[in-house]
Amino acid sequence: MQNDIYNSIKTLLTSTQPEELKHGIKLVKEEISKIDCSEARPLFEMISTIFYIDILDRPDLVPILDEAVSLTVDFGKWVIPILIENLDTGDLKARLAISHALGRIGADAIQPLITVYTSSLDPDRRTFILYALSKIKSAMIINAAPIVLEASQSSDRELRDTATRAIGKFAESIPPSQMSNDLRKKFRQMLEINLANPNVSIRAKAVRSLGKLAKYGHLTAQEKEKLRIVCQHILGTDEFYDWDRAFIVRKEAEETLKYT
Repeated sequence: MQNDIYNSIKTLLTSTQPEELKHGIKLVKEEISKIDCSEARPLFEMISTIFYIDILDRPDLVPILDEAVSLTVDFGKWVIPILIENLDTGDLKARLAISHALGRIGADAIQPLITVYTSSLDPDRRTFILYALSKIKSAMIINAAPIVLEASQSSDRELRDTATRAIGKFAESIPPSQMSNDLRKKFRQMLEINLANPNVSIRAKAVRSLGKLAKYGHLTAQEKEKLRIVCQHILGTDEFYDWDRAFIVRKEAEETLKYT
């Protein structure tokens, strides 16, 4: 009987039709509630095939992908090492979906991700681990602060870019009362350094993350004033009229001004 259900689920989840995919996900939800972890691995593997959907080609399947990512949480903590291992897949779409799944699992995924990060020397793998960490909404993300600070100085452009963005995401999750003055200062200083980076994307992320520090209460009034002056310089609205030539950097500066 179970084999029949699993075969039906497999057929539905390999379909390209939204209604069939929805039905397959519904059946997986029903089965999860009936079985233990040792029996759930085949169901998880079926669900994970949805991570490979190309939502640029099939935007109509975005809700399906989102539901599959959320469903991953229902399998339990045992899927964390499997998800982290699958971050090494060469498929960008799947890696992004896996990162979102780890983010929705939350605090339980933080230490496993940190452990794998510190044991790896591959900047590409480290980049996706940091991206996954940035998706976690928990004050416990503060435990990943040392690695994000290190990565924000990396010579690898993608790793540095992702870390610069992650600092701002961490600022959203860590209450000001739980962030030490030393860590707050290190975050701010590293972002200020990256404001001068020749890479446009890194500069834009640095401005955005400084805005997050301001928005979520991690900057003093004096630091906010300094940031306001920096944003005005980027926009060319100060007395120097020497704006940043990159539109995306100016756009982020305009948004950040709202929080200074």
